[in-house]
Amino acid sequence: MLEPLVRATLLEDLGRAGDLTTDAMVSRTEQAELRIVAREAGVLAGLDLARLAFRLLDPTIHFEACVSDGANLLPGTPIAIVKGSARSILTAERTALNFLGHLSGVASATASIARAIAPYGTQLTCTRKTIPGLRALQKYAVRVGGGRNHRYGLDDAVLIKDNHIAIAGGLRVAVEKARQYIGHLVSIEVEVDTLEQLQEALDLGVDCVLLDNMELAVLREAVELVAGRATTEASGRITPETAVEIARCGVDRIAVGWITHSAKVLDIGLDA
Repeated sequence: MLEPLVRATLLEDLGRAGDLTTDAMVSRTEQAELRIVAREAGVLAGLDLARLAFRLLDPTIHFEACVSDGANLLPGTPIAIVKGSARSILTAERTALNFLGHLSGVASATASIARAIAPYGTQLTCTRKTIPGLRALQKYAVRVGGGRNHRYGLDDAVLIKDNHIAIAGGLRVAVEKARQYIGHLVSIEVEVDTLEQLQEALDLGVDCVLLDNMELAVLREAVELVAGRATTEASGRITPETAVEIARCGVDRIAVGWITHSAKVLDIGLDA
């Protein structure tokens, strides 16, 4: 799965004529040794993609990792040493760093919340709000950062949301139709935003309830109402600052979309 993506990214960068800047001033025989270094604190993810970017461009490049995915980085932490053709290293640099910076940013954003809510026994999950084509990589980075994955796609679980309920003609009808369609091993989750909806979902015996955009007082009441009969998952505009208060309400999971679709890139560079 990784190689076609990295190869396409290299081709996107090289275009029709290759690396005009590097080819113009660096000879084919010149060798170099450079280091990939963290320029800010965070959690590393994407090392295999960086290695693959250099290898696909030039199999003779030697890539020596200094740490592993999941490592806690500080400014100046060496991540890898890259040796070989100076031309090849410079040409593959941006592709390697783009993957490293983005995925490490996802892992770092995940860790910022996962660590804060861990004392309350609450787990952080990602969503399907991912960058097109990068879902598997981003969900991997979430796991590296200490989070868990929600659905990978539309095909591995049922999540009944407000539009499904409206079109189906009600919550009970939606759940009954889902049960008739899926296999017995597929779980059913229902999104609710009121205690009345929650009670109806519980009466229908769903596996999980997504408590959407609830005020803290209502969320606490919702968790008490569930009383362990279903997995509880909170969602809706959750930030590192609000996640702890939500976890204190007793939910099993907190679903956060921005850790994949809007995570800040971690600053990682290639230095001589």
